[in-house]
Amino acid sequence: MSTLELKVYEIFKTRLSEQEASAIIQYIEEKTEKKFEEKKDVLATKEDIMKFREVLRVEMGEIKTDMIKWMFIFWIGQLAAIIAIIKMMK
Repeated sequence: MSTLELKVYEIFKTRLSEQEASAIIQYIEEKTEKKFEEKKDVLATKEDIMKFREVLRVEMGEIKTDMIKWMFIFWIGQLAAIIAIIKMMK
């Protein structure tokens, strides 16, 4: 039993019989364990988070590379448009 369980047990024991207090604590422990088992599959572990961070880092690197590529293509297009406008004005 944890410290909290012992405190709750002592409170119940003063108001109820020892067997009733023990049964209530047992019930609480079982419910808590059952809830944890239900949620365990949803919770992320440190390893899950580290894998996600690594995948995210790779994907962000790919996105950054694509953005730089498209920026250069845009700049070349802008430069060509400006040169064409200047030549038309002369």
